[in-house]
Amino acid sequence: MSLRSKALKWAVFGAVLLVATACTTRYRNHGYVPASEDLAAITVGVDTRDTVTEAIGTPSAGGVLKDGDFYYVRSKVRHYGPREPKVVERQIVAINFDNNGVARNVQHYALEDGKAIPLVRRITDNGLNDIGFLQQLAGNIGRFDPSTFGGGPL
Repeated sequence: MSLRSKALKWAVFGAVLLVATACTTRYRNHGYVPASEDLAAITVGVDTRDTVTEAIGTPSAGGVLKDGDFYYVRSKVRHYGPREPKVVERQIVAINFDNNGVARNVQHYALEDGKAIPLVRRITDNGLNDIGFLQQLAGNIGRFDPSTFGGGPL
């Protein structure tokens, strides 16, 4: 067997191995949802935010306000070769609190319960009109007023 045929054999073997490993399915888990046994320890109408945090841990997300609800989110994402990743499983546990910080409801949601919400991108105009950094810098020459710097006359 010549050196050239050995090199070709190893190159083909490497290419086949690369293709085989690139097309394998990988799953990645993101987030945390407490176990059912831990959630059973929460007593609605008795437990507060602090006791819930001690019992099942810090939530993945909180409500919009400081004293908002707790949300525990876990997702399982499938990655397959060059395809776009796909969420195959999602669990959400929402714990609602009243105005006094006492747990009033524990809700479970899954991927099947949700619906896709398109994101709206709003772009704020910065007024630069595609001007580069040097053009901005050169445009500011002569626009400075020394009296606005608070140091007074030098």
